[in-house]
Amino acid sequence: MTRVLVVDDEPQLLRALRINLVARHYEVATAPDGGAALRQAAEFHPDLVLLDLGLPDLDGLDVIHGLRGWTSVPIIVLTGRYAHQDKIEALDAGADDYVTKPFDIEELLARIRAVTRRAGLHEEELAKVQIGDHTVDLTAKTISGDVRLTPTEWGILEILLRNPGKLVSQRHLLSEVWGSGHVKETHYLRQYMAQLRKKLERDPAHPAHLITESGMGYRFKP
Repeated sequence: MTRVLVVDDEPQLLRALRINLVARHYEVATAPDGGAALRQAAEFHPDLVLLDLGLPDLDGLDVIHGLRGWTSVPIIVLTGRYAHQDKIEALDAGADDYVTKPFDIEELLARIRAVTRRAGLHEEELAKVQIGDHTVDLTAKTISGDVRLTPTEWGILEILLRNPGKLVSQRHLLSEVWGSGHVKETHYLRQYMAQLRKKLERDPAHPAHLITESGMGYRFKP
C-alpha cells in the first residue's frame, strides 16, 4: 500500500484528501504545519508527500529543503500560489510536481500515479549498487564476494545507498536504525561505519564511497 503524507493547514482540505486517498487504497498520514511534516516524514516513511507552501510555522520551501537533506521521496506541491517564480523555486528546491488550488481531484490522483511510477523505476535502478569491488543487491539483501552484514549494518547501508550523493544526518540514521531514544548515541554510528568500510571499501582508512561529513552525518558517494 502506497503511503502518502499530506501537509496542509486547512483542516477541511486535509479531511477531503484523506477520504479520497483512503478510498483508493492509499495509507494516509497528515500534518498541519512544517515541523509536524518533518517529524511525520521521519516516522511514517511516506512514499509520496503532498505539500502546501503556505504553512503557519515554516515556508513550504524550507520543508522541501529539510526533506531533501536525507530523502528522495517524491514531493507534489499543492498550493494557492500561482506565480511562475513560486513554481520555479519549488521545483528547484526539489519538488517533483506543482498543482495549484483549487484543483480537480482526478487530475491530482493522476499526477500522484505518474510520480509514484517514476519513483518505482528509480527504485529498480537502485536495486543493485556498486561499492568498490562489491555489488550490493538491496532487493535480495546480498553482497558479492560473500560479504555478510548484520541487520544493523544493513539498516545503515540501505539508507545511505537509497540516497546517493545526499548527506544523511547522524540523527536520522540513529532514529531509523536504533529508534528515537538513541539520537545522541553517535558512537554507535562510528563503530558500525568502521565495520562497513572494512567489509566494503578497498581502502577502509581512505574510503571512496562511505564518506563522513564531520559533525553532520554520512554520505554515499557512487
